[in-house]
Amino acid sequence: MLGALGGVLKKGADHAATHKLPEDVFLSYRLFPDMFPLARQVQIATDQLTRGAARLAGMDLPSFPDVETTFAHLIERTQKANAYVQAASSEAMDKRAETVINIPIGGGQELPMTCSIYLSSFVFPNLYFHSATAYNILRHNGVPLGKRDFLRPPG
Repeated sequence: MLGALGGVLKKGADHAATHKLPEDVFLSYRLFPDMFPLARQVQIATDQLTRGAARLAGMDLPSFPDVETTFAHLIERTQKANAYVQAASSEAMDKRAETVINIPIGGGQELPMTCSIYLSSFVFPNLYFHSATAYNILRHNGVPLGKRDFLRPPG
């Protein structure tokens, strides 16, 4: 998913360059006033997956500061996040499948759930939601994207 998201962002960068549009027009665009803009959607998608992998493997949470101001920065963030997730121990995750962890949900509250439920009902849905929203922001703004762009990394 992160590879596909990086590919979608690359198409956004290419579209902006071809049409001589400032990248910030895309990066700050939001579908609705109460939704986050494109850059934040990508940041949340990568945070959900990297923090999810860390929690599932019983590792310290990684830190990815939210400082991206260009498509290139966002693409690099997807690559760094993907590398982090790929390096996480699948054996450690498998061993912790039924371990109950507490997930912060805001307002100082936590939601306890097993690692397997956390992955299937929290990490993946958040990854898909924020990735799809990033895709939709770019598609709405004229970037030529199709379903395959969302489903598969380029190449």
